[in-house]
Amino acid sequence: MGLSLDAVSKSYGAQQVLAPTTLQVADGEFMTILGPSGSGKTTILRLVGGFTRPTSGRIGFGDADITGMPAHQRPFNTVFQDYALFPHMTVAANIGYGLMVRRQTKPAIAAKVGQTAEIVGLGGLLDRFPSQLSGGQKQRVALARAIVCEPKLILLDEPLAALDAELRRQMQFFLKSLQRQIATTFLFVTHDQEEAITMSDRIVVMSAGRIEQVGTPKDIYYAPRTQFVAGFFGDNNLIPGHVTGNGMVTTALGTMPIPAETDRRERDVMLAIRPEKVLLGAAGSGSHQVSCRIDDVTFIGAITQLRLRPAAAPDQVLTVKLTSDRTRLGLESGTVVSASLAPGDIALVEVS
Repeated sequence: MGLSLDAVSKSYGAQQVLAPTTLQVADGEFMTILGPSGSGKTTILRLVGGFTRPTSGRIGFGDADITGMPAHQRPFNTVFQDYALFPHMTVAANIGYGLMVRRQTKPAIAAKVGQTAEIVGLGGLLDRFPSQLSGGQKQRVALARAIVCEPKLILLDEPLAALDAELRRQMQFFLKSLQRQIATTFLFVTHDQEEAITMSDRIVVMSAGRIEQVGTPKDIYYAPRTQFVAGFFGDNNLIPGHVTGNGMVTTALGTMPIPAETDRRERDVMLAIRPEKVLLGAAGSGSHQVSCRIDDVTFIGAITQLRLRPAAAPDQVLTVKLTSDRTRLGLESGTVVSASLAPGDIALVEVS
């Protein structure tokens, strides 16, 4: 029973905030909509939830057309960024509110609330009020309230944004584990790439009201299709190039073979390569070797980051990330090194 958007758009007067968008979310999938502010990700969430009506297009769930269905009739629940807990109610009452609205009996509500509280790790906190809870505990109450009625789909609107870094990481793993445990479809909205990578089965990257790319975290990370995705999703080295039509691409760093199974027609492109895929030392078989001068060395604990200036293109900067170890302590600004670029680690990005 999947969710589908068929050419769904949204405009406010003359301003279009979501271009016609087609998207499929599989039953039981954890899908994340990722993008900067104003990209249209929250608009999609509001359209799916029924809080906003589309200007055009169709929203389907299973075999049903739910485009005009009111929010309270959709078999969905939403977890908001600010949790939206009732401050005058206990944890138990907050979790059980939806069951109460559905007029279930008190014994049935108590039993279901107890079971759900155990799933999210709140079993000993049912008598507390929201003011007595930490940020992470409040988040779990909001999640418990969302899943207690067993919705077919849960919408999550940047629910981890207010948490500190360590608690956010803990909640990322908890959310994914919870989603697997209850086998419910999650549609998650965030602007945080780490959240998207950590939790998602698939990621929808959006910009300016349009979908740029849909794929698994590895697809998006290692094979960005557009310049926006390559620049937004993590740290990519972007190198201008021109595909010559004979299986080669010319760049300011030299001519090298294009990755296998890549469109070979002649055109301008950008080469994208992750910092951890730029290797120092002798080139491996088939790799392209570039002489560089180290411009900067930054120690970041387990990782050491280098900024390299290629001799053939001093205006181009290559960022390199290496595992920190004592054998590399001699790397310093001004040192000349060889950087190796393997064709299999390079993605060709279409120029927008």
